[in-house]
Amino acid sequence: MKTKRKFFSGLTIARIFIYLFFGVFLILPLFSILLVTFTGQPMNVLGSFIDGKILSSTIEKLKGSSLENYIAILSNKGYVSALINSLKLSLIVSILVILICIPMAYGIARTKMPFKKTISALCTVPLIIPTFISAYAFMIMFGRSGWVTNIFHKLGGEGLLIDPYSMTGIIVVQIFFFFPYALWPMVAAFKISDISLEEASRNLGGKSWLTFFAITLPLALPGIISSMLLIFSVSFSDFGTPIILAPKDLNLIVVEAYREMAGFFNWAGAAILTIVMVIVAAFFFWLQNLFVKGKNYGSVSGKPKMQKLNDNKWLNGSLSVYSFLIVLLPLLSLFTVVLQSFATTWGKDALPSGYTLDHYKMIFTNSFGNIQNSIVLALGALLLSVVIAVFVSYFVVRQNATKLDFVASIPLIVPGIAFGIALIQTFNTAPLQLTGTALLLIIAYTIRRLPYMLRSTMSTMRMIKQDIEEAAINLGASQFTAALTVIGPLLAPGIAAGSILVFVTVIKEASISILLAPAEWAPMSLAVFQNILRGEYYTAAAMSVLLVLIVLILQAVANRLSKNQL
Repeated sequence: MKTKRKFFSGLTIARIFIYLFFGVFLILPLFSILLVTFTGQPMNVLGSFIDGKILSSTIEKLKGSSLENYIAILSNKGYVSALINSLKLSLIVSILVILICIPMAYGIARTKMPFKKTISALCTVPLIIPTFISAYAFMIMFGRSGWVTNIFHKLGGEGLLIDPYSMTGIIVVQIFFFFPYALWPMVAAFKISDISLEEASRNLGGKSWLTFFAITLPLALPGIISSMLLIFSVSFSDFGTPIILAPKDLNLIVVEAYREMAGFFNWAGAAILTIVMVIVAAFFFWLQNLFVKGKNYGSVSGKPKMQKLNDNKWLNGSLSVYSFLIVLLPLLSLFTVVLQSFATTWGKDALPSGYTLDHYKMIFTNSFGNIQNSIVLALGALLLSVVIAVFVSYFVVRQNATKLDFVASIPLIVPGIAFGIALIQTFNTAPLQLTGTALLLIIAYTIRRLPYMLRSTMSTMRMIKQDIEEAAINLGASQFTAALTVIGPLLAPGIAAGSILVFVTVIKEASISILLAPAEWAPMSLAVFQNILRGEYYTAAAMSVLLVLIVLILQAVANRLSKNQL
């Protein structure tokens, strides 16, 4: 006979805790910021449940709700131009990235291109460098005193080769540092497409270029469109590049939202811009999923044949040179930051006037606390992510908790700057006055990066047979004990791989850190940002190199763990 489960079993309590966590720290902030768009005033929704005075105040504010704030924002040319500029930026970046990646993706997937492994490895460099550091590197390369500008002038040029403080500068940085997000899905799309139609085209006398444009490219179209929509979302949500490079006369929605919150405490303006960012990001995330799940341009002619790699030497050589040129700018950017971190002075000539280790000594003397803060905060977010991800994965895979799966995926569509503003507004007053504390920063990191952990733990959970868990239950263990003692250890490979991803992305996080980190808990990313704003470029470069080095090591560990898990 089967025994009835206790209503308040360990798993039930864990599930209540998980829902409560997401409800308080994800759903409530987004709901609160939505209310602020109608009232124009901060809303203490949480306090309204436990304090009668706060409830009365909340009701009074809700009575004054109107669409006036929306009308004011929509009639403000600055805000409208910020949205249009952001959409224009993302559209241009997404289109150009796709055009740039098509030859590279085809070369990696379908040809015997020389140095393919080397090129593939170099394409991961842009993913290692945080966006605000890549923007900073571009600034010291193409700025008025940049070494690229110096060489350009010696060759007879005038002015700036590329103005980094412009829309063009932002576009160039985002293209060359975001292209890997589109490259690998497109490589996969070229690899899995059925080649029988391509062979039929060639057998009928079709030229190689005609076959590519008429057959190969259309077969990979779902992956290409999906990648384009992904780049659009990444570009639209990017905070690091615009906050460093955007000039005062260029309005972008992420920068405007930050200024309204950090500079003017304009709750209504910041709230509406937050909602707009979430809606736009959610729309394009939905479109991206639509093309991934709802479209299939593959052939129905039968089982695909083994792909024969193109061995045309001229084509392969050209693709190899082209691919190296694409990864050259990120490599030069990283080299520039490293060089500046050792420079005594740099600006008059193409190379520094001298070299020193003083900038690194200064970091370990004056900024060692920032390094410790980054590690402690990342470990805190990691620990919380592991606990939540293990239970969420169990509930989703074993108990088919589709609603919980949906809620846990919401952070993917909420830009970091938008989520940060929502948290500040919600936890700025009692009963949970957490704004300005390390705890809220850890929670924000956890929610933002939890999907990375879930992707790893859920895939591992699906590979664990339920028979093992049922055997433990038949031997007298409760479901909670079986999940903890049997499933938990078997999830170790997925937890290990996901843990590195969470740690890496938390170390790199800029938008949340800039908005939420208190002075005593400032992480490395915030220290670099502040040094750049203060003009302390050499110290910023040294801190950037150290940050990139930590990320590089952790990324290598993550790749090793991922390979071992296969």
